[in-house]
Amino acid sequence: MLESGCKAVKEGMLEKRSDGLLQLWKKKRCILTEEGLLRIPPKHPPPPQQQQPAPPAEPAAKIKELHFSNMKTVDCVERKGKYVYFTVVMAEGKEIDFRCAQEQGWNAAITLQMVQYKNRQAILAVRSTRQKQQHLAAPHGPR
Repeated sequence: MLESGCKAVKEGMLEKRSDGLLQLWKKKRCILTEEGLLRIPPKHPPPPQQQQPAPPAEPAAKIKELHFSNMKTVDCVERKGKYVYFTVVMAEGKEIDFRCAQEQGWNAAITLQMVQYKNRQAILAVRSTRQKQQHLAAPHGPR
């Protein structure tokens, strides 16, 4: 996402609940963009910016991208102690649990960016439909 020129809207640490049996909370460095959420393991170098040449780095497989096109909702905010707990529900039904300190507001930032992304997509779809209708309605010369 950053490689495609998207700017970072928010950066910081988020904790994700692991899928394993113990369901431990693991810290992930996250970057929220206009296109989605990048999760980067804490010891992984930051993703390359457009201006910098890409270093001969570790495989990018460890960087996980949650793109808004695959995201359904940000669900159930629960405030418990110093944490806010929330769940990102993906289009295929997968649920990813996160937590962060209450004052960080990650859940609100992710929700806001997701809504803005979906609105941009809806506007593009309407424009595309109108252009097709105008093209079909335009006269095709004298008969």
